[in-house]
Amino acid sequence: MPSVAPPAATGLDATTRFRVQLKHAVAIGPGKADVLQGIAETGSIAEAGRRLGMSYQRVWSLVQAMNRDFVAPLVEKHRGGSAGGGARLTPTGEQVLALYRRIEADAQRAVARRLPQLLALVRPDAGGNG
Repeated sequence: MPSVAPPAATGLDATTRFRVQLKHAVAIGPGKADVLQGIAETGSIAEAGRRLGMSYQRVWSLVQAMNRDFVAPLVEKHRGGSAGGGARLTPTGEQVLALYRRIEADAQRAVARRLPQLLALVRPDAGGNG
């Protein structure tokens, strides 16, 4: 579930990752967006964590932070039982994820337009191990 790939239209070797700082300590970036997407796709905090290579505790701490920071919780957790437990995005969670992905796509398009100009100014041997 990589959130941002190299600009496909340019075929250039460059990547970007976007984090939107909303307030001093409130942000949403690729990690939180991928957590939301993983929960939406799997219905499980644990499975989202496995897909992302994160511990359950790490994913749960990100969910708690997002639930605390937005006007309404983004994720609802359901306890186990005969039907089993799970998690799902709330309508606010779905909206936040969709808005972030749109911002990310808009930013990617802007980067792809200017990236060739920037890369043209980088030395061919830059970034090597020498």
